[in-house]
Amino acid sequence: MSLLRLVPLFCAVATFAADALPPKQPLWEGVAPGLKSDEAPLPTKASYTVHLAEKPNGAAVIICPGGGYGGLVVGGEGHGIAKWLNAQGIAGIVLEYRLPAGHDKVPLLDAQKALTLTRAHAAEWKIDQKKVGIIGFSAGGHLAATAATHFTAENRPDFAILVYPVITMSVGTHGGSKKNLLGATPSDELANLYSNEKQVTKDTPPTFLAHALDDKAVPIENSRLFQQACQAKGVASKLLELPNGGHGLNGYKGPSWDAWQKQSLEWLREQKFIP
Repeated sequence: MSLLRLVPLFCAVATFAADALPPKQPLWEGVAPGLKSDEAPLPTKASYTVHLAEKPNGAAVIICPGGGYGGLVVGGEGHGIAKWLNAQGIAGIVLEYRLPAGHDKVPLLDAQKALTLTRAHAAEWKIDQKKVGIIGFSAGGHLAATAATHFTAENRPDFAILVYPVITMSVGTHGGSKKNLLGATPSDELANLYSNEKQVTKDTPPTFLAHALDDKAVPIENSRLFQQACQAKGVASKLLELPNGGHGLNGYKGPSWDAWQKQSLEWLREQKFIP
């Protein structure tokens, strides 16, 4: 997603007054990992904001906003999603991950930390440790897909929801996201490592995808590749192909936006993650 395309999306942040949000908390104590000892710290520190439901059902979702790995759309793709999840009884943890600036491991380390941290607070937050999923949008969808394909036993998400996600770092990728994550001239080996359709295994968690047919910024082929990989490996998955809405689904409103929210909840019920 180009910076020009991000301008109207960042404006969504203004709709969530700071005093209406739970406190933001640092994700890491001390120096966050992922950089070499001689590298200067990245300009943004990772943080998280916990939105707990009034009537919790035990499920929780780590929320990864988009922004091309060059910014974070924390309004419509962050706190707005948390409020929607809360209305369904699901805890929403908005992750403001570090922007990589070519340090490819940094966002994934933050996502994995958010998953383990959420499980560590399960009793306090009234969360079932076996119902902790991840959702991501655009480049945040790539991060969520990376977390769903690069994991250890302790930081594997139980499910993933990917909305107009960047998936591949090969043909059909979003150029800005690829450059910001992998640098200007990544090796084929590195590009393949983060082409998440190539990293799906039988242990990849159940995944729901939604993507508009008319998405020009991130072609729907990204989601199709991941869905095909899931089917080939026997992973429970569903791809909702939306008729229109483009990238961002008409600014987080309208029939296509409503459709993915409705059908993702139905899918979560079918998978027994929510009642």
